[in-house]
Amino acid sequence: MYKLILVEDEEDVREGIIAQIDWAKYGFEVVDQAENGREAAESIDRLMPDVVVTDIQMPFMNGLQLAEWIRSRHPNTKIIILTGYDEFEYAQRAIKLQIDEYVLKPFSAQELIDILIKVREQIEAEISEKENVYVLSEHYRKSLPVLREQFLSSLVSRRLPSAEIAEKSAEYGLKLSGALFQASVISVDYIRGDGQSNISGTRQVSLRDTGDRNLQLFAVLNIAEEICMKHDFGKVFIHRDDIVMLSVSGTLEEAEITGKTFAILEEIRQSVQRFLKLTITAGAGTVCQSAALLFNSFTDASQALDYRLVLGNNRVIWIEDVESRSNRMLAYDELTEQALIRTLKLGTVQELTETIDELFSGLDVDQVSTQDYQIFLLEIMTSILRVAKEAGSETTELFGPGFSSLMVMNRFNNMGEAKQWIISVCTRLMDNIATERQSSYKLLIEQAKGYIRAHYEESDISVGKVCQHLHISTGYFSSIFKKETKMTFVSYLLQIRLEAAKDLLRSTELKAFEIAEKIGFADPNYFSFCFRKKYGQSPKEYKNSSRGG
Repeated sequence: MYKLILVEDEEDVREGIIAQIDWAKYGFEVVDQAENGREAAESIDRLMPDVVVTDIQMPFMNGLQLAEWIRSRHPNTKIIILTGYDEFEYAQRAIKLQIDEYVLKPFSAQELIDILIKVREQIEAEISEKENVYVLSEHYRKSLPVLREQFLSSLVSRRLPSAEIAEKSAEYGLKLSGALFQASVISVDYIRGDGQSNISGTRQVSLRDTGDRNLQLFAVLNIAEEICMKHDFGKVFIHRDDIVMLSVSGTLEEAEITGKTFAILEEIRQSVQRFLKLTITAGAGTVCQSAALLFNSFTDASQALDYRLVLGNNRVIWIEDVESRSNRMLAYDELTEQALIRTLKLGTVQELTETIDELFSGLDVDQVSTQDYQIFLLEIMTSILRVAKEAGSETTELFGPGFSSLMVMNRFNNMGEAKQWIISVCTRLMDNIATERQSSYKLLIEQAKGYIRAHYEESDISVGKVCQHLHISTGYFSSIFKKETKMTFVSYLLQIRLEAAKDLLRSTELKAFEIAEKIGFADPNYFSFCFRKKYGQSPKEYKNSSRGG
């Protein structure tokens, strides 16, 4: 069923339209009725209808003003205008508002039904276009290579959760399940300005002379892909200005994965030199036991590549040959820190546990020195302390009295104890942040209510003015206000004004139009309309009944 709101100021006309049509038969449900544009606007915001059927001539806000409002706030909502003969020329001028259909008064039920069917077909066509499986699958198929490259780049740029790696690799058709992993970086060597390459005594007249680095990079990628496919080993892709090769092995033999990696890198190097008349230098990283740690291996591979300044170009360099990696620093880079901070501020306890598990997943006591391990823990604690300070949480509340990071680290008998301690501290911090956020919400709403009560008499009071006073955005305020008060800003303002009107009617001799002006209504008729709708009496009737007259 498509939701429809009917806007017509004459009650008998509204009732007649509703009674004469079997709405469900044609796929519609009348979810609300409104007597004027202002009343309709609030219903539209609340109910999000698919179609609005509205008269033009109405008090407070006419149909064209309502249509303009709908187009600015709900551009996908269909608008059907009910118009009389004398209004038709006036309605034609509203074409710029992109009115979907017109129904000329007087009209029969069948004429309106025909228009509704036409509008329903438009809605269904739009939905069909958006949900068309073939179109979506074709778009996805064309985007898949780009998505795959982006995923692989992110894999070597930062630590990704193991679950995300498994999900994305399956989705993109990548074989990233294995026992051992290794990353390598292949860089096209720059040509010297004298027109000679690093190949001694060889004058190159080929791709190298174009000077087009992107073209050279893609040519090298093509050769690397062919060699990897031939051996059914390794996955290559472009990352920034280099080519990255990921090696995956199903066995736990480090010598096997490194042996295959070096052999393929050497074959790529020789083929590039032979067929493209270019030279490349490759850096091979350390071997790791999880795809989530490939970014560590990639960092090592990049560092190995830097040694071409010492060893020269046109060769394969393994990080283990040039540096001892047995005591390398644990990786706690900026992106990893950002992931932890985001989880502390906005995540769930489950997400926190997963994040901490990922942080500790690459630790091996046999490969990491005690000093490096302590530095790793200190970096994590520093991040936690920074978030706690920003949130206004007391250190003693989180860590206990007399907290000292060095003393805490000496309490741990193993890495498991350290991890559990960090999880418990972070959980307390997340609870504090959530409590403080809820408290700040309540304070914000109380400040907003105070401002509204102090300024409701001003006819131009608005959400924008309240937000300007509170120094927050309207979207943020509106969502919080509705969540905390269970009503919109407009409804709350109206409630305050009408309660003030009741007090004035009971305690003063002011006329209804004077009270309307006094409580911020620019239109006395609209005040009377709202008052009657809220309390079932006109202002005058309420005054008489409250005084026993």
